[in-house]
Amino acid sequence: MTQWECAIEGHGETFDRVEDLIVHQATAHDRAECKVCGTVLPDGYFAIRHAFEEHSRAEYVRAYDATAAEVRQRESVKESIEESADIREVIDRLEGGTGGL
Repeated sequence: MTQWECAIEGHGETFDRVEDLIVHQATAHDRAECKVCGTVLPDGYFAIRHAFEEHSRAEYVRAYDATAAEVRQRESVKESIEESADIREVIDRLEGGTGGL
């Protein structure tokens, strides 16, 4: 079984289910402010998704001083999560207040 690791600030906690990882990131870590537009949102997957759906690669690179390899790595993380996660479950858990693991 694939383990999903929380890489925020080198946290390193692992989860059997990607949905549990996303809920953890959204509830156990401080929110992040987008350096492009100032939006404050949960760190981790939601911050990555925001950056690549709301802004161009060029905006991201300039704001975060990111390399092409860092952009590709974050895009890969986003794709992997979206291929595996039931995002509706995550949203339901977060909105329902049952985010605790």
